[in-house]
Amino acid sequence: MMQIQVMKSKLHCVTVTQAELDYIGSITIDENLMDAANLIENEQVHILNKNNGHRFITYVLKGDRGSGVICLNGPAAKLVNLGDVVIVISYASMDFEAAKTFKPWVVFPDTETNRLK
Repeated sequence: MMQIQVMKSKLHCVTVTQAELDYIGSITIDENLMDAANLIENEQVHILNKNNGHRFITYVLKGDRGSGVICLNGPAAKLVNLGDVVIVISYASMDFEAAKTFKPWVVFPDTETNRLK
């Protein structure tokens, strides 16, 4: 059976609130946003920086629920500036036929506060 990669989850346009270079790596995301986008801790995500065009891969860490935190950690901290707007996307492998009807979780938070509208 053929498997393909499809977008599973997307946080569309969240604002970077922190960048911590001295860390082992990852993106810390407010747990409310994680739940809304069906993301889990340690899940691989692609980060697309709308301000500078950088696109990179890391993994998710839980941030404090309701905090609005979007923090790039480790080397990824060098690819963002505070206030940059990023898109967070995860992908899943699935059967080609199942992928035709799959509906991803797409969340459009308030870009200024990183909270659900």
